[in-house]
Amino acid sequence: MPTKEELMRRADRYARKHGLVLGEPLGFGIHGIVLVAASKDKPGRTAIKVHEREESYCRERDVYLRLREHGITQIRSSHVPQLLGYDDELWVVEMEIVTRPFVLDFADAYLDEPPDYPGEVLAEWRTEKQEQFGDRWPEVELILLSLQRYGVYLVDVSPGNIAFCR
Repeated sequence: MPTKEELMRRADRYARKHGLVLGEPLGFGIHGIVLVAASKDKPGRTAIKVHEREESYCRERDVYLRLREHGITQIRSSHVPQLLGYDDELWVVEMEIVTRPFVLDFADAYLDEPPDYPGEVLAEWRTEKQEQFGDRWPEVELILLSLQRYGVYLVDVSPGNIAFCR
């Protein structure tokens, strides 16, 4: 598994290759690191996600490509980051930064086929998510159903990945 330093080296390589200046980290998790990036030539900020594993990189890249193919910028009233670039060698996805409400982080999503989890696992997952989201859970379910219409089955569902206005 790559170290944080290795992920930063790949982020630096991507930034140099695409004329970006790296900024502060937005997050670090099981799939990699997310950093703010700004273009030297254009105003505005983007985010780059450097993945630890090729599998999670491919999943996320492919979901963003699918959403771009369908012109998806929102799911229900939630913003979806737009794919701005990617690098199959460095396992980097570049996307726009979005504000709440949003849906993001597709590294654990499945395309075209839902994951084959046993019924009891799904029931436990659903109970946990209902507790996490409280009265927002019905809206989360509608967001998930909307994604499924495009063949996207989001598994990593948390208030950090599906965030509402406060």
